[in-house]
Amino acid sequence: MPKPLLGMVAALGLLFIVALGGGLGFVCFVKYSPPPLAMLDRLSVEVVDRDKALLRAYTTEAGRWRLAAHLDSIDDEFINILLAYEDKRFWQHGGIDAKAMVRAFWQLLSNGRIISGASTITMQLARLIEPRDKRTFAAKLLQMARALQLEARFSKREILTAYLTLAPYGGNLEGIRAASLAYFAKEPGDLTLSEAALLVALPQSPEARRPDLRPERALSARNNVLMRMANAGVIAKSEVARAASRPVSSLRHPMPQLAAHAADRLRKETPKARLHETTMLRAIQERMETVVKEATERLSPDLSIALVLADAKNGTILAEIGSPDYLSEARKGWVDMSRALRSPGSALKPFIYGLAFEEGLVRAETLITDRPINFGGYRPKNFDMDYQGEVSVRNALLLSLNVPAVALLDSVGPARLMERLERGGVTTQLPDDGDVGLAIGLGGLGISLKDLTQLYTSFVNGGRVVPLVDTVGIKDTKNKGGTARRPERRAPVLSDNAAWHIADILIAATPPEGASNLAIAYKTGTSYGYRDAWSVGFDGRHVLGVWVGKPDNSAVPGITGRTAAAPILFEAFAKSGLDIMPLSQPPLGTERQTLAELPPTMQRFKIEANWFQDPNLPEPAPKISYPPSGAQIEMGQTSQGQKLPVMLKLQDGRPPFRWLANGRVFETNANRRRVSWNPDGAGQSTLTVIDAAGRADSVSVFLRQP
Repeated sequence: MPKPLLGMVAALGLLFIVALGGGLGFVCFVKYSPPPLAMLDRLSVEVVDRDKALLRAYTTEAGRWRLAAHLDSIDDEFINILLAYEDKRFWQHGGIDAKAMVRAFWQLLSNGRIISGASTITMQLARLIEPRDKRTFAAKLLQMARALQLEARFSKREILTAYLTLAPYGGNLEGIRAASLAYFAKEPGDLTLSEAALLVALPQSPEARRPDLRPERALSARNNVLMRMANAGVIAKSEVARAASRPVSSLRHPMPQLAAHAADRLRKETPKARLHETTMLRAIQERMETVVKEATERLSPDLSIALVLADAKNGTILAEIGSPDYLSEARKGWVDMSRALRSPGSALKPFIYGLAFEEGLVRAETLITDRPINFGGYRPKNFDMDYQGEVSVRNALLLSLNVPAVALLDSVGPARLMERLERGGVTTQLPDDGDVGLAIGLGGLGISLKDLTQLYTSFVNGGRVVPLVDTVGIKDTKNKGGTARRPERRAPVLSDNAAWHIADILIAATPPEGASNLAIAYKTGTSYGYRDAWSVGFDGRHVLGVWVGKPDNSAVPGITGRTAAAPILFEAFAKSGLDIMPLSQPPLGTERQTLAELPPTMQRFKIEANWFQDPNLPEPAPKISYPPSGAQIEMGQTSQGQKLPVMLKLQDGRPPFRWLANGRVFETNANRRRVSWNPDGAGQSTLTVIDAAGRADSVSVFLRQP
């Protein structure tokens, strides 16, 4: 064989071996070297409402806005333009478009430069998941190999979704959703034709065409996309003309930052979750944040506001705000005041009155005295330092008088009130070394706005509290976008009869000055020293709580629940977009009664406490004021089954006192007029008290198991 021919054969053989080896290597690479997909897991954390609308998002660890794309939620016109512009045969090819590659190669040979690319959407995705600094032939081969791998592993919809999640749109924006929110303040399902065309053009040169930095280039690139679509017959020329006439805005919008404190809390509770679904509704949350923001303009610049709005029937929180401005240094906006424990002032009084109704001590028209009284050394005063004399229980609650409330709490017992609060599933905090005394009725404990609002759900649900939650529960398949929760069954905080009577009183409370006359029941509270202003209201379906004050617990001279918190409450209800629902009908057998219709024993409530005494008068002998002799007492217990002590109350006499139960001393040398007795068990017992002068009083009671 001639040498030239032999050399040619050898060259062809070598070329064949190289080609075969390269092909086998390519095949092995495709089969055994999986594509790096970690970037698809490094997405922005999202907090969404019950309808999946975005409330707040967080950047990735690298500082990128990379929001997961959802193909079904992207404008169809955008998808059509994207594929027509970038990859006409996307749905047909297997990752590499051979026709496009031949066309691009021929154009390169004919013109000496690149006229059009041959990269498919799949190849572009390959470049995004495995970035390369230089464009080389080897890098292009790697893209092709990765594209084949991606096509083998994922469906076309999954590939398109991944591309629309990672595509660059300028700055730290990645993915169609981040771009649409940043440039147009909307989700990509609501894009106009001009907006869609701009977002198709951006990924090719994201920095050079950024509309917020280079609006002229962005405009030119957008119009080029529109003209190509018109020439290809994808879009009518009349529509293209209208879209091309629209200007390109250079404004970049901030990402949604709604429910900032709730979002931070949920992210902290489940740090590995990428998507946090809440029970909130974005539209209502936006309205409530606007109400709170506008309210801050009327208040001191260092005051904060918190708000909680919930569906009282199922406990789902519809909106919650921890402060009016998360970034405010003056307001310490990063502190979530919806969860901070603060003194509720008079906001717990409805539950005191409810217990008094439940025990048959009073009715709404029962007369009660509002005068200076000494409750064993505790001398409550009214907020305005004035006294009304004899008033009805209805007016005593509506006027938020302190003496009647303390008198009723003295009769039902602070321990019983605390036990009912515990039934409500809330967290309370007594002051350091504090005792469960009468002061808790006027705000002598700590409770959060969320928990106080939760307690008020009892007035909507016949005395039973429904726990408030802000994360989605069981899906409601009947109502699109909603949630169905099976409220936790708890022991009632109040009887249905008592809860209805209290709601019937509070619905008559006068609205704050300048507020609309809404059909809502509400109560205000102001803590000692003007530190906290509260207002909690409800209709037949919803409950809303507002707190105003300083996060550092310092005083705000002149602040009150009625002047600071109640106007926000009424404005929030009015602007929530929710229908005001009527209160429930009275339970069977429950009705309003006039004073004349009440039994004689319930027409007036006798306060068993000391009036301020003249020191020259003889000192009276001790008297056990509670329990009365012959009383039958149900022994209370906590939700964990622990027995509650029986509170004993004493008036008059000279301390120290010695207490005996069935002849056995259980409290000696005590100066207190209120003591806790832990009985051995049920049955008949005799209680005796002896004062320092040797005078005694005894009562006989019968204890029953619950």
